Amino acid sequence: MQFTDTHTHLFLKHFSEDIENVIQRAINNGVTKMFLPNVDKNTIADLLTVTKKFPDNCYNIMGLHPCSVKEDFETVLEYIENIIDTNTVYGIGETGIDLYWDKTTLDKQILAFRHQIRWAKEKSLPIIIHARESLSEILAVMQTEHDDKLFGIFHCFSGTLKEAEQIREMQNFKLGIGGPLTYKNSKLPEIIKNIDLQYIVLETDSPFLPPIRHRGQRNESAYIVEIAEKIAEIKNISIQEVAKITNENSWKIFNI
Repeated sequence: MQFTDTHTHLFLKHFSEDIENVIQRAINNGVTKMFLPNVDKNTIADLLTVTKKFPDNCYNIMGLHPCSVKEDFETVLEYIENIIDTNTVYGIGETGIDLYWDKTTLDKQILAFRHQIRWAKEKSLPIIIHARESLSEILAVMQTEHDDKLFGIFHCFSGTLKEAEQIREMQNFKLGIGGPLTYKNSKLPEIIKNIDLQYIVLETDSPFLPPIRHRGQRNESAYIVEIAEKIAEIKNISIQEVAKITNENSWKIFNI
Protein backbone atom coordinates (compact mmCIF):
# COMPACT_ATOMS: atom_id res chain seq x y z
CA MET A 1 0.00 0.00 0.00
CA GLN A 2 1.49 3.30 -1.14
CA PHE A 3 0.67 6.92 -0.31
CA THR A 4 1.57 10.29 -1.81
CA ASP A 5 2.18 13.42 0.24
CA THR A 6 1.28 16.18 -2.21
CA HIS A 7 2.48 19.00 0.05
CA THR A 8 5.40 18.82 2.48
CA HIS A 9 8.18 21.31 3.29
CA LEU A 10 10.97 18.87 4.08
CA PHE A 11 13.58 21.46 3.12
CA LEU A 12 12.84 23.76 6.07
CA LYS A 13 15.16 24.07 9.06
CA HIS A 14 12.82 21.90 11.14
CA PHE A 15 14.28 18.87 9.32
CA SER A 16 17.91 19.92 8.92
CA GLU A 17 19.21 17.61 11.66
CA ASP A 18 17.44 14.36 10.69
CA ILE A 19 16.12 14.58 7.14
CA GLU A 20 17.36 11.05 6.28
CA ASN A 21 15.40 9.56 9.20
CA VAL A 22 12.31 11.60 8.28
CA ILE A 23 12.39 10.33 4.70
CA GLN A 24 12.96 6.76 5.84
CA ARG A 25 10.04 6.89 8.29
CA ALA A 26 7.83 8.11 5.49
CA ILE A 27 8.95 5.30 3.19
CA ASN A 28 8.45 2.76 5.98
CA ASN A 29 4.84 3.97 6.26
CA GLY A 30 4.32 3.56 2.52
CA VAL A 31 4.70 7.26 1.69
CA THR A 32 6.95 6.86 -1.35
CA LYS A 33 6.31 10.14 -3.17
CA MET A 34 6.57 13.58 -1.56
CA PHE A 35 6.06 16.89 -3.36
CA LEU A 36 7.89 19.93 -1.96
CA PRO A 37 6.38 23.38 -2.70
CA ASN A 38 8.79 26.29 -2.45
CA VAL A 39 8.31 29.28 -0.13
CA ASP A 40 10.53 32.11 -1.37
CA LYS A 41 13.88 32.96 -2.97
CA ASN A 42 15.80 31.97 0.15
CA THR A 43 14.38 28.43 0.37
CA ILE A 44 15.18 27.36 -3.19
CA ALA A 45 18.73 26.10 -2.53
CA ASP A 46 17.65 23.91 0.39
CA LEU A 47 14.67 22.59 -1.57
CA LEU A 48 16.87 21.58 -4.51
CA THR A 49 19.37 19.97 -2.15
CA VAL A 50 16.68 17.69 -0.68
CA THR A 51 15.13 16.70 -4.00
CA LYS A 52 18.54 15.98 -5.55
CA LYS A 53 19.53 13.88 -2.53
CA PHE A 54 16.29 11.85 -2.65
CA PRO A 55 15.35 11.85 -6.36
CA ASP A 56 13.21 8.69 -6.15
CA ASN A 57 10.98 10.13 -3.44
CA CYS A 58 11.06 13.95 -3.42
CA TYR A 59 9.87 16.26 -6.21
CA ASN A 60 10.29 20.01 -6.83
CA ILE A 61 7.39 22.45 -6.90
CA MET A 62 8.57 25.99 -7.53
CA GLY A 63 6.84 29.31 -6.81
CA LEU A 64 6.43 32.24 -4.43
CA HIS A 65 4.29 31.86 -1.29
CA PRO A 66 1.76 34.70 -0.85
CA CYS A 67 3.17 35.55 2.60
CA SER A 68 6.52 36.18 0.89
CA VAL A 69 5.11 38.70 -1.60
CA LYS A 70 6.89 41.98 -0.84
CA GLU A 71 7.73 45.18 -2.72
CA ASP A 72 10.31 43.36 -4.84
CA PHE A 73 8.03 40.44 -5.78
CA GLU A 74 8.40 41.01 -9.53
CA THR A 75 12.19 40.68 -9.30
CA VAL A 76 11.83 37.57 -7.15
CA LEU A 77 9.41 36.05 -9.65
CA GLU A 78 11.92 36.61 -12.45
CA TYR A 79 14.55 34.78 -10.40
CA ILE A 80 12.18 31.89 -9.65
CA GLU A 81 11.15 31.55 -13.29
CA ASN A 82 14.80 31.10 -14.24
CA ILE A 83 15.04 28.30 -11.66
CA ILE A 84 11.96 26.66 -13.19
CA ASP A 85 13.43 26.88 -16.68
CA THR A 86 16.73 25.28 -15.63
CA ASN A 87 15.45 22.47 -13.37
CA THR A 88 12.95 19.64 -13.53
CA VAL A 89 9.83 20.99 -11.83
CA TYR A 90 6.55 19.18 -11.20
CA GLY A 91 4.31 22.10 -10.27
CA ILE A 92 3.97 25.84 -9.61
CA GLY A 93 3.58 27.05 -6.05
CA GLU A 94 2.75 27.35 -3.54
CA THR A 95 0.99 30.52 -4.59
CA GLY A 96 -2.34 32.16 -3.91
CA ILE A 97 -3.64 34.64 -1.34
CA ASP A 98 -3.18 34.75 2.44
CA LEU A 99 -5.25 37.28 4.38
CA TYR A 100 -4.56 35.79 7.81
CA TRP A 101 -1.14 37.40 8.30
CA ASP A 102 -1.30 40.54 6.17
CA LYS A 103 -4.21 42.13 4.33
CA THR A 104 -2.21 45.17 3.20
CA THR A 105 -0.44 43.25 0.42
CA LEU A 106 -3.62 41.90 -1.18
CA ASP A 107 -3.16 43.74 -4.48
CA LYS A 108 0.43 42.50 -4.81
CA GLN A 109 -0.59 38.98 -3.82
CA ILE A 110 -3.20 38.94 -6.57
CA LEU A 111 -0.67 40.15 -9.15
CA ALA A 112 1.85 37.49 -8.07
CA PHE A 113 -0.88 34.84 -8.11
CA ARG A 114 -1.98 35.76 -11.64
CA HIS A 115 1.64 35.76 -12.77
CA GLN A 116 2.15 32.22 -11.48
CA ILE A 117 -1.14 31.10 -13.00
CA ARG A 118 0.30 32.17 -16.36
CA TRP A 119 3.42 30.09 -15.68
CA ALA A 120 1.28 27.04 -14.94
CA LYS A 121 -0.63 27.43 -18.20
CA GLU A 122 2.43 28.15 -20.33
CA LYS A 123 4.45 25.27 -18.86
CA SER A 124 1.54 22.81 -18.57
CA LEU A 125 2.20 22.33 -14.86
CA PRO A 126 -0.25 21.98 -11.96
CA ILE A 127 -0.65 24.98 -9.68
CA ILE A 128 -0.69 24.59 -5.88
CA ILE A 129 -3.06 27.18 -4.41
CA HIS A 130 -2.74 28.56 -0.88
CA ALA A 131 -6.03 30.12 0.29
CA ARG A 132 -5.94 31.10 3.96
CA GLU A 133 -8.95 33.23 4.89
CA SER A 134 -9.09 34.17 1.21
CA LEU A 135 -11.06 31.50 -0.61
CA SER A 136 -13.64 33.98 -1.91
CA GLU A 137 -10.82 36.19 -3.28
CA ILE A 138 -9.13 33.15 -4.83
CA LEU A 139 -12.36 32.00 -6.49
CA ALA A 140 -12.90 35.52 -7.85
CA VAL A 141 -9.48 35.38 -9.53
CA MET A 142 -10.20 31.90 -10.81
CA GLN A 143 -13.40 33.07 -12.49
CA THR A 144 -11.31 35.10 -14.92
CA GLU A 145 -8.25 32.81 -15.12
CA HIS A 146 -9.67 29.30 -15.15
CA ASP A 147 -9.72 27.40 -18.42
CA ASP A 148 -8.88 23.93 -19.73
CA LYS A 149 -5.14 24.65 -19.43
CA LEU A 150 -5.30 25.31 -15.68
CA PHE A 151 -5.27 22.44 -13.19
CA GLY A 152 -3.91 21.69 -9.75
CA ILE A 153 -4.64 21.46 -6.03
CA PHE A 154 -6.36 23.72 -3.51
CA HIS A 155 -3.87 23.17 -0.71
CA CYS A 156 -5.12 22.73 2.87
CA PHE A 157 -8.77 23.15 1.91
CA SER A 158 -10.74 24.67 4.77
CA GLY A 159 -13.79 26.11 3.06
CA THR A 160 -17.47 25.25 3.05
CA LEU A 161 -19.28 22.47 1.21
CA LYS A 162 -20.55 25.07 -1.25
CA GLU A 163 -16.97 26.22 -1.95
CA ALA A 164 -15.85 22.61 -2.29
CA GLU A 165 -18.58 22.12 -4.88
CA GLN A 166 -17.42 25.23 -6.75
CA ILE A 167 -13.93 23.76 -6.95
CA ARG A 168 -15.33 20.41 -7.99
CA GLU A 169 -17.13 22.09 -10.86
CA MET A 170 -13.76 23.24 -12.21
CA GLN A 171 -13.09 19.53 -12.94
CA ASN A 172 -9.31 19.88 -13.11
CA PHE A 173 -8.73 20.69 -9.44
CA LYS A 174 -8.38 18.55 -6.33
CA LEU A 175 -8.81 19.37 -2.65
CA GLY A 176 -5.68 18.91 -0.53
CA ILE A 177 -6.72 17.32 2.77
CA GLY A 178 -4.36 17.08 5.74
CA GLY A 179 -4.11 17.02 9.52
CA PRO A 180 -6.97 19.49 10.26
CA LEU A 181 -9.39 16.77 9.12
CA THR A 182 -8.62 14.96 12.40
CA TYR A 183 -9.19 17.94 14.72
CA LYS A 184 -12.04 17.79 17.20
CA ASN A 185 -14.08 20.75 15.92
CA SER A 186 -13.18 20.39 12.25
CA LYS A 187 -15.96 20.84 9.70
CA LEU A 188 -14.00 18.88 7.12
CA PRO A 189 -15.48 15.43 7.95
CA GLU A 190 -18.93 16.56 6.79
CA ILE A 191 -17.44 17.95 3.58
CA ILE A 192 -15.41 14.79 2.93
CA LYS A 193 -18.56 12.76 3.44
CA ASN A 194 -20.23 14.67 0.59
CA ILE A 195 -17.32 14.92 -1.87
CA ASP A 196 -16.33 12.04 -4.13
CA LEU A 197 -12.86 10.64 -3.43
CA GLN A 198 -11.79 11.40 -6.99
CA TYR A 199 -11.55 15.09 -5.98
CA ILE A 200 -9.28 14.51 -2.98
CA VAL A 201 -5.51 14.24 -2.52
CA LEU A 202 -3.58 13.75 0.71
CA GLU A 203 -1.05 16.18 2.17
CA THR A 204 0.68 16.92 5.47
CA ASP A 205 1.99 20.50 5.05
CA SER A 206 4.74 19.31 7.37
CA PRO A 207 6.28 20.54 9.58
CA PHE A 208 2.95 22.30 10.19
CA LEU A 209 -0.60 21.10 10.98
CA PRO A 210 0.06 17.62 12.39
CA PRO A 211 -2.81 15.16 12.90
CA ILE A 212 -4.50 15.27 16.28
CA ARG A 213 -2.30 12.53 17.80
CA HIS A 214 0.77 14.70 17.18
CA ARG A 215 -0.56 18.16 18.07
CA GLY A 216 2.22 20.33 19.41
CA GLN A 217 4.86 18.27 17.62
CA ARG A 218 6.60 18.59 14.28
CA ASN A 219 4.52 17.14 11.47
CA GLU A 220 6.08 14.58 9.11
CA SER A 221 5.17 12.97 5.80
CA ALA A 222 4.95 9.62 7.60
CA TYR A 223 1.74 10.84 9.27
CA ILE A 224 -0.15 10.90 5.96
CA VAL A 225 -1.40 7.44 6.93
CA GLU A 226 -3.43 8.91 9.80
CA ILE A 227 -5.19 11.27 7.40
CA ALA A 228 -6.00 8.35 5.10
CA GLU A 229 -7.34 6.37 8.06
CA LYS A 230 -9.67 9.23 8.98
CA ILE A 231 -10.98 9.49 5.41
CA ALA A 232 -11.57 5.74 5.34
CA GLU A 233 -13.52 6.01 8.60
CA ILE A 234 -15.64 8.92 7.35
CA LYS A 235 -16.48 7.29 4.03
CA ASN A 236 -16.76 3.76 5.46
CA ILE A 237 -14.28 2.29 3.00
CA SER A 238 -10.92 0.56 3.36
CA ILE A 239 -7.71 2.50 3.76
CA GLN A 240 -6.43 0.54 0.75
CA GLU A 241 -9.12 2.14 -1.40
CA VAL A 242 -8.25 5.60 -0.05
CA ALA A 243 -4.59 5.00 -0.88
CA LYS A 244 -5.35 3.71 -4.37
CA ILE A 245 -7.68 6.50 -5.43
CA THR A 246 -5.78 9.40 -3.86
CA ASN A 247 -2.54 8.10 -5.38
CA GLU A 248 -4.15 7.95 -8.81
CA ASN A 249 -5.46 11.49 -8.33
CA SER A 250 -2.02 12.76 -7.29
CA TRP A 251 -0.08 11.04 -10.04
CA LYS A 252 -2.50 12.32 -12.64
CA ILE A 253 -2.10 15.89 -11.38
CA PHE A 254 1.71 15.68 -11.33
CA ASN A 255 2.01 13.55 -14.49
CA ILE A 256 4.20 10.85 -12.98
